[in-house]
Amino acid sequence: MATGAVSANRLEILQIANAVAAEKSIDKRIVLEAMEEAIQKAARSRYGLEHDIRAEINPDSGETRLWRVQTIVETVENPVTQLTLADAKKMDSDAEIGNEFREELPPFEFGRVAAQTAKQVITGKVREAERARQYNDFKDRVGEIINGTVKRVEYGHVIVDLGKAEGVIRRNDGIPRENFNTGDRVRCYLYKVSAEAKGPQIFLSRSHPSFMIALFAQEVPEVYEGVIEIKACARDPGSRAKIGVFSHDNSIDPVGACVGMRGARVQAVVSELGGEKIDIIPWSPDDATFIVNALQPAEVSKVVIDEEEGRVEVVVEESQFPLAIGRRGQNVRLASQLTGWQIDLMTESADSERRQRDFKERTDLFQKALDADETLAQLLASEGFETVEEIAFVEIEQLAAIEGFDEEVAGELQERAREYLEKLTAELIAKRKELGVTDEVAGMEGVTPQMAVKFGENGVKNLEDLAGLVPDDLVGWKEPGPDGKPKFVAGLLEKSEMSRDDAELFILKARVAAGWVEPQALQDALAARAAALDAEEAELDAASDTPAGTARSRGEELFNIKGANAGSTEQ
Repeated sequence: MATGAVSANRLEILQIANAVAAEKSIDKRIVLEAMEEAIQKAARSRYGLEHDIRAEINPDSGETRLWRVQTIVETVENPVTQLTLADAKKMDSDAEIGNEFREELPPFEFGRVAAQTAKQVITGKVREAERARQYNDFKDRVGEIINGTVKRVEYGHVIVDLGKAEGVIRRNDGIPRENFNTGDRVRCYLYKVSAEAKGPQIFLSRSHPSFMIALFAQEVPEVYEGVIEIKACARDPGSRAKIGVFSHDNSIDPVGACVGMRGARVQAVVSELGGEKIDIIPWSPDDATFIVNALQPAEVSKVVIDEEEGRVEVVVEESQFPLAIGRRGQNVRLASQLTGWQIDLMTESADSERRQRDFKERTDLFQKALDADETLAQLLASEGFETVEEIAFVEIEQLAAIEGFDEEVAGELQERAREYLEKLTAELIAKRKELGVTDEVAGMEGVTPQMAVKFGENGVKNLEDLAGLVPDDLVGWKEPGPDGKPKFVAGLLEKSEMSRDDAELFILKARVAAGWVEPQALQDALAARAAALDAEEAELDAASDTPAGTARSRGEELFNIKGANAGSTEQ
């Protein structure tokens, strides 16, 4: 009777497995395995949980078979799961120790409780398989544009039906003031897929910069083919955006190609983004040129780049200042995001006031140090001298070449400058000793008397104190400010005194001197730095023979660029 009941359900089992597999888009074998597990669990509830019972469903016929499995051993410790060799030989002459003995059990009909349990097991297994399938389907599609239908909107989050799965456009990933209703078609950018216990989370965005890049790739064949490359993108979603484009083919205008005939191509992107205005900017390998282009439509007078801090000062005319700032700072903010530089805008009058202030400070310094009159000090400052050290150790011919100077005057100025520096050094050494800074610290390579005094004023007095520092302690670091923008926190030293790379080597030397680190670590660091410098020089040499290198050279002629190799020319 029981056999007949199972036999009658064979076709039904296969039909259920096929239907579930088709509905959930998973392998039928996974559904059958879930059914087998459910039958095993129900059988253990019937015969006893301590038994090792296994089930098997034939995928072709739907026949279900049950076995109780026992392991053949010499000494039985658990008679439920173990069997002696002698007992096994009675039923199977080929039995051996270590083998499994299978005893076939008669089929049975599920009771109400067993059926409910089986349903839960099957549902759980199918859900897990469905989640794994969804994750595998979408994890390789990150970076693509996805089409879907709005399923519902919850607290500003848009749930999108993607056919085989659901994605979510979170409130901050949507375009402001863009409303969706249930059933609306929507295009969005898939930027993240995370596997979680409750199922894969598919994160979509319409405000992501890469969404705009992907849209241009669909609308502009040259971008899709790689002839034109979108180097950078910055967006204020729903309002304005800037993209930097570069053409690998000199015969193709990247801006014109992205705009299209009568603006058809860019207008298609604008329409998809709800009227978001797009500035298409030619990208340049020269940072100064690219920054000037990024600030369009404002006209720039001068650019001063500080490479160590990643900052750039941009000088514009008073009439261009509001245009450069943009509405609520939008233009300069987008330009900063686009170029990767922190842009500080300044009017020509403010720049002039600053230069006059710096000029006066240098004039006062030269008057005091050289015991010179104001006219002579101003003349030295106007010739580009910034420190007394420059005057003391510059070639005497350069000083003598100044109008009104001769070698005698130049020699006298250098003598006074050196006397001033010797006096200053003696004062600094005395102060350093007074502060308790040891000779080992003062004798470290690269340590000047000024630096030694700063160390003492900040409690760094011996090699152990110096070795315990980190590069940030010396050269400063950036941290989020009250307005969310990065704020620079000064270290013990000025920017001009030591770079970050030099600070890392300096601290490593101190740790070697203190016995904290093996000398080989210093040798490895020096070798790695030398290799990096060689690679950088080779890259610059290669770039000098390319149009990109030509562009950089021209940019350096047009703009005042300050960094490791500071220059001073104005547009």
